[in-house]
Amino acid sequence: MTTGGVRLLTTTVILALTGGWGAPTAPAAVQASSVSFTSVVPAPVVTAPASGVTHQITATTTIYTEPGSPAAAQIAGQLAALLRRSTGYTLPVVDAPSTTPTDGIALLLSGAPPAAGSEGYQLDVSAPSIAVRANQPAGLFAGVQTLRQLLPPAAESATAQPGPWEIAAGHILDYPRFSHRGAMLDVARHFLPVPVVERYIDEIALYKVNRLHLHLSDDQGWRIAVNSWPNLAVYGGSTQVGGGTGGYYTQDEYRQIVAYAAARYVMIIPEIDMPGHTNAALASYADLNCDGVAPKLYTGTRVGFSSLCVSKELTYTFLDQVLGEIAGLTPGAYLHIGGDEASSTTATDYSTFMNRAQQIVAAHGKTVVGWHDVVHAPALPSTVAQYWGTTTADAAVATAAQNGTKIIMSPANRAYLDMKYNSRTKLGQRWAGFIDVQDAYGWDPGAYLSGVGETSVLGVEAPLWTETIQSLADVEYMAFPRLPAIAELGWSPASTHDWTSFNQRLGAQGPRWRVMAINYYHSTQVSWPTGA
Repeated sequence: MTTGGVRLLTTTVILALTGGWGAPTAPAAVQASSVSFTSVVPAPVVTAPASGVTHQITATTTIYTEPGSPAAAQIAGQLAALLRRSTGYTLPVVDAPSTTPTDGIALLLSGAPPAAGSEGYQLDVSAPSIAVRANQPAGLFAGVQTLRQLLPPAAESATAQPGPWEIAAGHILDYPRFSHRGAMLDVARHFLPVPVVERYIDEIALYKVNRLHLHLSDDQGWRIAVNSWPNLAVYGGSTQVGGGTGGYYTQDEYRQIVAYAAARYVMIIPEIDMPGHTNAALASYADLNCDGVAPKLYTGTRVGFSSLCVSKELTYTFLDQVLGEIAGLTPGAYLHIGGDEASSTTATDYSTFMNRAQQIVAAHGKTVVGWHDVVHAPALPSTVAQYWGTTTADAAVATAAQNGTKIIMSPANRAYLDMKYNSRTKLGQRWAGFIDVQDAYGWDPGAYLSGVGETSVLGVEAPLWTETIQSLADVEYMAFPRLPAIAELGWSPASTHDWTSFNQRLGAQGPRWRVMAINYYHSTQVSWPTGA
């Protein structure tokens, strides 16, 4: 089985929709309407509008960038490409002069206050000029995403629009509450081609999400080529939920995803789930089974029935080689080893297995992330537990947190993007309950789980499992508008969390998503503008 044919049609369709920062072909005529200075999602730390003052981007506008910084030049190039397409202007990108530019748009790695940290920024919009200042390129990128939201929605158009290109003036100082602001995409239950993943990266990056956790293996499919165990992808990746041809990423394609994400300041976190959720691997290699007999490929959605053979030394050779290859392809700090729903593994075997798996990950220079079930095994001091429960109390997780384990908050009844919005939603599941936008927004990650204080919380993550998800349109429908809600909980100060304010700001994203051709759900809880 080869993956080229699997991808061809989907890739062609997606490429027809995307370009640059993932902007699709927009409607033929789009109003370049003004945007409120206080409409940004996630909410900035400090926002001070300048009443009655605006800045105009014109045919003579220049984009200035920090001299000698390839990263700043790349960010400026991304902004220029976006705006050239929609405005038709040339928008040259040049090094900033020795003094702060008094016109155009300046992207500078100087002048931001220390409080901005490594991911924050300062944005100042005045009548003559715009300046985005940051201490590090990641902050500069974040500032540009805010600037994009202050531009008229037509700025996201793939074709030239008439303008005018007006931006309300004011001052913003902004930086994140949590370092980990993640989205998870399950490409194992249904395979999603590279262009779909890249498009999703574009969409989450606009809302300052800085981690994309890729669930690369499960019972239904293995989605990354491993040279030392080639059948994992060739055979184990040959199907998916409901049947079909599945697919997998070559190592070059995975590198492409990693590089694409890095250019948007998103870290890829790969997950190889173990010791359960492993039927695709067990079907690919009989020797991985305790009885030496390979099971059939699986296309259903039942969980908890598979397990690697804990007692076989070959199992740990397998882990070392597989995780070693993936670690070598992944510049980010983390490898996710799953660890959930291992119902076919005894508690003793689970503890033995997870202890060795963590040591293997550490030997390859990576930090372990596991679903919160991992706290039931001895954890390395550096291991991160991802909470996916549906209750606000978990004694084992609380104890782990009090002993120094960092927690990523992904409560399934708040953050799982594959849950149905309501009983009428055709896609998704309902085992964790219905989640409309107000449910996704109405919790505090730093004070949600009893015994887990804010200092123990690494951040938040919004998983999207794909048992019922098969396309980009499906991904977008389930992620928007809930993903921006989770993103705001991860970025914005707790003091800014207010449903009434968020409702208005989220509604203001609707016209932008319409221009970007994002297939979002029109929740009745959100105050959408007319026509959005």
